[in-house]
Amino acid sequence: MKYEEKMIDSTALYEGRIIRLRKDEVLLPNGHRSTREVVEHPGGVCVVAVADDDTVLLVRQFRYPFGEELLELPAGKLEKGEDPLECGKRELLEETGAVAAEYVSLGAFYPTCGYCNEIIYLYLAKGLTMGEQQPDEDEFLDVVRLPFAQAVSMVLDNTLPDGKTQAAILKAWVLAQKESD
Repeated sequence: MKYEEKMIDSTALYEGRIIRLRKDEVLLPNGHRSTREVVEHPGGVCVVAVADDDTVLLVRQFRYPFGEELLELPAGKLEKGEDPLECGKRELLEETGAVAAEYVSLGAFYPTCGYCNEIIYLYLAKGLTMGEQQPDEDEFLDVVRLPFAQAVSMVLDNTLPDGKTQAAILKAWVLAQKESD
């Protein structure tokens, strides 16, 4: 049996600066009807920037939905039609002041596939040159450098709870281990 749902009708419920919410009526594989609420998001990019001294650049910033400061990898929202790699380069520079000589794709991450169409593209950045941060006017963050192995440990003990940060750090770590074999 093929498990595909077909949209019968769609109603826009909300359109904001970052997200759009719609309610769809769908036809299920068994012929019954149901509804799906979908958050549309333009997607984003997350960058694991590893310096020559094997430290990883993270940013500490307040995350309003959780009411706390989180330590995360540099990341940001894709602009309409923007190339993910170019977005990653822009966000790395803005948030950390770093420019990388090399970028390696770590694939795509679907953070909330049950109700949102957001895709986050993950990159590893190497060969860093440090400069000045260029944060957006509504961005307040500090750059934190951690040994790569410590960042992995913090993912494993949930000290770094952000999903995109966890996925990207672990993917980059596995890739680095394969390269050193």
